[in-house]
Amino acid sequence: MFKIIEKKQLSSNVFYMRVNAPEIARNRKAGQFVIVQVEEEFGERIPLTIADGNAEEGWIALAFQPVGASTFKLSLKNEGDCLPAILGPLGNPSVIEKYDRPVLVVGGGFGVAPCYPIVQAHKAAGNKVVMVIAARTKDLIIYEEEMKAIADEVIIMTDDGSAGRKGVSTIPVKEMCESQCPPAEVIAIGPPIMMKFCALTTKEYGIKTTVSLNTIMIDGTGMCGGCRVSIGGQTKFVCVDGPEFDAHQVDWDNMMMRMKSFKAREQADDHKCRMMAQAEALSK
Repeated sequence: MFKIIEKKQLSSNVFYMRVNAPEIARNRKAGQFVIVQVEEEFGERIPLTIADGNAEEGWIALAFQPVGASTFKLSLKNEGDCLPAILGPLGNPSVIEKYDRPVLVVGGGFGVAPCYPIVQAHKAAGNKVVMVIAARTKDLIIYEEEMKAIADEVIIMTDDGSAGRKGVSTIPVKEMCESQCPPAEVIAIGPPIMMKFCALTTKEYGIKTTVSLNTIMIDGTGMCGGCRVSIGGQTKFVCVDGPEFDAHQVDWDNMMMRMKSFKAREQADDHKCRMMAQAEALSK
């Protein structure tokens, strides 16, 4: 059993949990994920990216959005509760190189959370890191203070201008690509449409760009085939071949089309779970 030692809500739709998992904490690397089982009997297993960890204290952090039945049930867990199973670390770690130019990390919405260990790893390697945090509005910004504590520069972008600069994430990406010191690598994690346009922007300048396609994963073991993507014309599975890939090789339109196939089921599960939670609350 894996005990939840801290729980907090980062925004209206993002939860953060620290879970006691000593072996995973000792072995995890940036970019990897775990499979979490929320219910002991017949529980669905869901992949979640490791958002932080401490090997000495023996915990890992999970950040997630309640978008389906299992993540909604996970959001109802509290400090002191236990999760029956966590498997990991899984997936290929981020490739961290030492550069003589800055690394630009771009996180969109909930995608900022999995950027955190990647920024940590690049700083540990001695790289200068510029972090872009992009969200629709001020209330959806997460990890701002955490990123400011480790990154060399943090740029806030909001669609409505309620915090930082008004505009989308590709604005500072383009500016930095055109600067006298362009990034050695751009790393983007967030909604597929955001990652696609980051890739289109950097491709024009020939800058290495890496993306994490973790949002399309389902079972996390390569058995279901749900995370099948086309990379450079070849079929890959995000959970076993990734989750990080060369952004300029991803068939974005195919990936986004495939992700839509799960939308109706996620919405139905979310509605069902919320109705059940309300009924349970009224019965007490």
